[in-house]
Amino acid sequence: MSYSKQTTFEERLSAQAEAKRALLAKLKPKPTVTASEPINRDAEREAKRETLRLERLAEKEKQREARALREAAAREAQLAAEQVVLEAKRAERKERKANEKMDAQSRRAERLAAYQSQAITDSL
Repeated sequence: MSYSKQTTFEERLSAQAEAKRALLAKLKPKPTVTASEPINRDAEREAKRETLRLERLAEKEKQREARALREAAAREAQLAAEQVVLEAKRAERKERKANEKMDAQSRRAERLAAYQSQAITDSL
């Protein structure tokens, strides 16, 4: 700072005091803005916890539903496989019975043919 040569001691002291006041005013804390309602942090935390709990509950419910669908699909697949096995057994049994019936008919026809041929030879 350059002071003009025509300043007195008192003028310099007052300028110094004024500069000091300006500096102190700049450093002085400004008044804070107070909220009209106090912030309830506990309620905010509780609300966050509640939303998180609901999200987790929804996720668990989705997982349960997905598991139930998988289990139902597995049961249906197992039932379908058992049905295929039963159908195969029934078809095999029908075929075996048909073969047994044809064998019995052919044996009966052979017996009848044998009796008829014996009866023809006896009558001669």
